[in-house]
Amino acid sequence: MPKIIMCIDMDAFFASVEQQSNPHLRGKPIAVIGSGGRTVITTSSYEARQFGVKTGMNIYEAKKLCPHLIFVVANNAKYTHTCTELGKIYTRFTPHVEIYSVDEAFLDVTGTHRLFGGVEVMGKTLKGLIRDRFGINCTIGAGPNILIAKLASDLAKPDGLMWVTPDGVAALLEDLPVKKLWGIGHHTEKNLEAMGITTCGKLGRAPVSILRRRFGFIGEILKAMGMGICARPLVIHEEEPKSIGHGMTLPRDIYERDQIEMYILQLSEMVGRRARRHGYGGRKVSLTIRYTDFHTFTKQTTLPSYTNDTHVIYRSALSILNAIRLRDRIRLLGVRLSHLSKESGQMVLFDDMRRRRALLEAVDEVNDRFGEYNLTWASYRKKLEIPRVISPAWRPGGVKNIDVR
Repeated sequence: MPKIIMCIDMDAFFASVEQQSNPHLRGKPIAVIGSGGRTVITTSSYEARQFGVKTGMNIYEAKKLCPHLIFVVANNAKYTHTCTELGKIYTRFTPHVEIYSVDEAFLDVTGTHRLFGGVEVMGKTLKGLIRDRFGINCTIGAGPNILIAKLASDLAKPDGLMWVTPDGVAALLEDLPVKKLWGIGHHTEKNLEAMGITTCGKLGRAPVSILRRRFGFIGEILKAMGMGICARPLVIHEEEPKSIGHGMTLPRDIYERDQIEMYILQLSEMVGRRARRHGYGGRKVSLTIRYTDFHTFTKQTTLPSYTNDTHVIYRSALSILNAIRLRDRIRLLGVRLSHLSKESGQMVLFDDMRRRRALLEAVDEVNDRFGEYNLTWASYRKKLEIPRVISPAWRPGGVKNIDVR
């Protein structure tokens, strides 16, 4: 039996949530922005999109296009809470749910859609429940795999419902530009165009040997995509993480050593806290730096033993920094812990290590209860402006769940 996968994609999610929670914003062009000084538009309402306001645009460009645009500072806690509640609705229809991002989910309804009147009736029921519960719209695409379901949702936006059966895949793809396929970016599109491949139909008919010569193993995947074939399963349960990391674009470019160190400490705490919460230790610490000209590089160091101790991570990241001669101001910093292993639960033998473990657990407990940074390290000698951005990897549970309060 062919699978039936649904892609549920919320329409202008952040903006829609803000309009629903504030009646004065409804029907008006709004743009959700970050709280820092260096901010861009994360989402715009459909009223604003009619003027050309897009995600990633800076506020000055947006204001030129739409002088009466209303800027709303993002409230990430609202969006993540809504995402979590949406997940509860999805599981009423199938246990096979992948929350792909804060505003998008995949559902395998192969075995359950008939219980709810079929694919289209089920889709309409889901859309109605979401609208009634949250006052926001979503678009649903359905198809025989994740690739086609995602494509259908993109083509049906906004507030649409589209079901592509296996028999309809070839006709849909024949004249569709390759850039419409999920995962084909600008660079790949240009490479395909140079080969005379501009549509999915042409991509599906292209000899795999030619595609392999140009793209390597990825060429086989591209050909399959052009034919509407995708073997990727839903990720229902989070896989074992390969690393735990945090990066942030700073509110302003910095060069001062004390500020760099404070941000690295903050990032080290965020990484260590997540590792401790989920019972992981790591043996490799990486530091990522992006200069103001966007040149980005990562350097790493290997530890003698596994750790999730904030200050061990911090000191390791500082040792990397000390070996770098900075040539410009810094725009972005990132800290990552990798080569992970689950903690064994073995008793800590030495008194100083036991005291250290108890201190970290106490700090985590207070911050879990009262919110991030209510109890923090004295090394934060001055208040830092903390960018609150939802990572694309955010999930409502597991290691990828990042506290955005």
